[in-house]
Amino acid sequence: MTDRMEVARTIAAPAADIFAMLCDPHGHVAIDSSGMLQDADGEPATAVGDRFVIHMDREALNDFPMGKYDVTVEIREFEKDRLIAWTVLGKIRPQIGHVYGYRLEPADDGGTVVTSFYDWSDIDPEWRKANIFPILPESALRATLGILDRTVRRGYPRG
Repeated sequence: MTDRMEVARTIAAPAADIFAMLCDPHGHVAIDSSGMLQDADGEPATAVGDRFVIHMDREALNDFPMGKYDVTVEIREFEKDRLIAWTVLGKIRPQIGHVYGYRLEPADDGGTVVTSFYDWSDIDPEWRKANIFPILPESALRATLGILDRTVRRGYPRG
């Protein structure tokens, strides 16, 4: 079994429109398929090291009794209109170290191929021993891409 999953989908929208949504904390909430992301605070990401807060509700997964809590998203990779990846920082110790992200590439039809990835290859050894990864199934990444497609086509409000 691999410690990374990727799914791709072609979206009939410019990369800049998709990327703007992926940089916006509220965009993360808008496209979440898990139901865990409830709200957000902070400014859109513009560079590696940027951070924003996501208000979570773990009861949506019904796997661990964590209830409502906040996490900080820290941008790890950033290439405007091409790549954004982040880790999730929380109150638990040690920090987990898993990474989520999106890669955008031009499609032959003028749209954008969006690849969603989830990588837990560098998680802390304590979490590896817990044997709970992946937290989300591949179907959740695929569903989020579907929601992203729909939301961008409907004209996600910027700002």
